Amino acid sequence: MGAIITQGNIARLSTAQALAGANTTVIYATAAIIGNTFAPTPALATMPISVFVVGMAASTLPAGAIAQRYGRRAAFMAGTGCGIIVGLLSALAIWLGSFWLYCFAMLFGGAYAAVVLSFRFAAAECVGTHDRARALSTVMAGGIAAGVIGPQLVTYTMNLWQPHMFVATYIAQAAVALLSACILMGVTLPVPKRDSQASTGRPLKEIARQPAFIVAVICGIVSYTLMNFLMTSAPLAMHLCGLPQEASNLGLQWHVIGMYAPSFFTGRLITRYGASRIVLIGLALLACAAVAGLAGQTVGHFWTSLTLLGLGWNFGFIGASAMVLETHRPEEKNKVQALNDFLVFGTMVVGSFSSGSVLALDGWHVVCLIVFPPIVVALIALGMRGKMAGRVQQA
Repeated sequence: MGAIITQGNIARLSTAQALAGANTTVIYATAAIIGNTFAPTPALATMPISVFVVGMAASTLPAGAIAQRYGRRAAFMAGTGCGIIVGLLSALAIWLGSFWLYCFAMLFGGAYAAVVLSFRFAAAECVGTHDRARALSTVMAGGIAAGVIGPQLVTYTMNLWQPHMFVATYIAQAAVALLSACILMGVTLPVPKRDSQASTGRPLKEIARQPAFIVAVICGIVSYTLMNFLMTSAPLAMHLCGLPQEASNLGLQWHVIGMYAPSFFTGRLITRYGASRIVLIGLALLACAAVAGLAGQTVGHFWTSLTLLGLGWNFGFIGASAMVLETHRPEEKNKVQALNDFLVFGTMVVGSFSSGSVLALDGWHVVCLIVFPPIVVALIALGMRGKMAGRVQQA
C-alpha cells in the first residue's frame, strides 16, 4: 500500500509540474513583449519578469512556513490559488493597457512558481534516502510537457481576443492552474504534528555556515540566475531583431524541453557520479549557450542558445538541489530548503532587473558576455568542495 501511495504522489506531482510549469513558460514568452508595449520606457520592458522573480523570492520563506505548520499540500493549494489570480489579473491588465497592474499580477505568478519548485523536495520525501535524487528529477521531468503546453497555449490563444493580444492566453493559463489544483488535492503527504513543532533541529545560522551548504547555494544561484538572465532577454531580443513571435514561442518550447527532458536520467547520473560532476556539466553547457548567442542573431542561433541554456539549467540546478539534500536532517528540511530557494531567487532579482537595461543599452552580445564571470565563481566553489571531500576521505 505504501509503495502505491508513493508512486501515486510522484505521478500527481509530475503531472502538476507539467501543468503548473506552463505558467512560467507563458510569462517568459509574453512578459517582455507586453512590457515593451505598455512600459513608459524601453528600459523597463523586462520589469514584469523582474517583479515575477521578486514574487518567487518573497514567497519561498512563507511557503516553507506554511508547509512546516500545515503540511505541503496546504502550501500547494495556496500556490495554485496564486496561479489562478495571476492569470485573471494579467488578462485584466492587458485589456486595460495597464503596465503597473500587469507588474502587480506578476507577484502572484512568482509566488506560484516558487511553490511549484517545492514539488521536487516533496517528491524526495516520498522515498528512501538512496532514491531521493531520482524522485526529485522524476518530478522535474514533468516540466517537459510544460515546455509544450506553455508555448502552444501562447501560439493558439494570443490572437483570440482582438485587439488585445494575449488576454485569452492568460485566461487559459488561469484555467490550467485550476486543473493543477484539482490534481494536487489527491497528494497524500503527512501533516506535521503540533507537538513536534518545537523540534526543528539545529539553528538555521549553524546550518547555513556549513561549507557544503554554501557551495550548494552558489551553484544553485549561478545556474538559475544565468538561465533567467538570458531567457528574460531572449524573446525581446528576437522581437527586436524582427523575428516572428511564433519563432520565439518555439525557441522557448525547446528551451523548456531542454530544462526538463534530462530529468529522466539526471537523478541516476547524480547517484552514480555525484552531484558535483553533474553541476560541472551544467556550467559547461551554460557557457556553450552564451557562445551560441555570441555567434549570431538568426533564429537558429537563438534556438541553439536557448536549448543549451535549458540543458545547462537542468544539470546545474538539479545537481545543486541534490547537494542541499545532503546538508540537513529530516526535521530541518522545510526551513533549509526554503532558505536555499530564498537565496537563489533573491539573487535572481538582480539579474532579472538588469537584463532589460543591459539589452536596451548594450545589446544581446553583452548579455551573453556577462554569463562567463559567474560561471568562474561557481567553478571555484566546486573546486573547494572537491578539496574538502578529499580531506574528509584522508582523515
